[in-house]
Amino acid sequence: MSDNRDLLAIGHTAFDYIIQVGEFPDPNSSTAIQKMKNLHGGAAANVAVVGSSLGLNTGLVSAVGGDFKESEYRKFLNDSGIDTGDMIVVPEDNTPTAFVLTDANNDQISYFYWGAAKNFKNAPVPEKAIENTRAVHLATGDPSFNRKCGEVAREKGKLISFDPGQDLHMYSPEELKEVVCLCDILFGNHFEIDRIKETLGMSMQELRECGPNIVVKTYGKKGSTVYCDGDNIKVKAVFREAVDPTGAGDSYRAGFLRAYLADNPLEYCAKFASSVSSYIVEAEGCQTNIPDYKMALNRMKELLIE
Repeated sequence: MSDNRDLLAIGHTAFDYIIQVGEFPDPNSSTAIQKMKNLHGGAAANVAVVGSSLGLNTGLVSAVGGDFKESEYRKFLNDSGIDTGDMIVVPEDNTPTAFVLTDANNDQISYFYWGAAKNFKNAPVPEKAIENTRAVHLATGDPSFNRKCGEVAREKGKLISFDPGQDLHMYSPEELKEVVCLCDILFGNHFEIDRIKETLGMSMQELRECGPNIVVKTYGKKGSTVYCDGDNIKVKAVFREAVDPTGAGDSYRAGFLRAYLADNPLEYCAKFASSVSSYIVEAEGCQTNIPDYKMALNRMKELLIE
């Protein structure tokens, strides 16, 4: 079977409640909610949607509940041209839901209801979907399902990227090492990459020798660093005032993969990714202010002229 799809994102699709507070409450106390919106989210879905807007032919594998079938979110995904034919539908359960709280300092606390995603671990690997794509992105989701999908993708010679995100704590050291060693590109913010190194007892060089030739470490508004072949490529962020930082990391991953799959140099990939993520922070929600390829390219010129 030919590689008809560019990117298959595997992991969570979720209903997001984006909540703004002045400050986080101490235990056994409360705080007032200043704003709250119900928006589209889930790390895998974010990558698929942003990737599609940037010109990639994307597919999505998530575990969703019976409430997803008639939802506006499903219609939006279909209208966005994303292949949802391999979604794992659990009629008797609810779709995963995220509650993301952001304070005045743009620090975040998240609560995540797994719902139908509990069924990931018993679901069959979408082998045909993996066979029919150039690249597989393993996002937040069940560790065992990600591992099994990664193993199939490796057998079929696909490019594999991995971003455990906020689900990093769910991986045992053994599971984490297995998935890290399967991937070609490892994404994480600086907290997550440092925690991965600590959990596995590895230096950056040892981490790369284990599997991922490319490790991408993001620092929010302070930019990102790409580690590859002994080089540390540091790239500044395209700075914009953040209305809501939720989803910026997922959009960065989508932007990086869009540029990488077009055979661009790693520094270019990081600059393009930074440009893409700068749009997402300008509005509330992960999929509210998504640029197309031309928009991201034009804004990236701010970094290219430095």
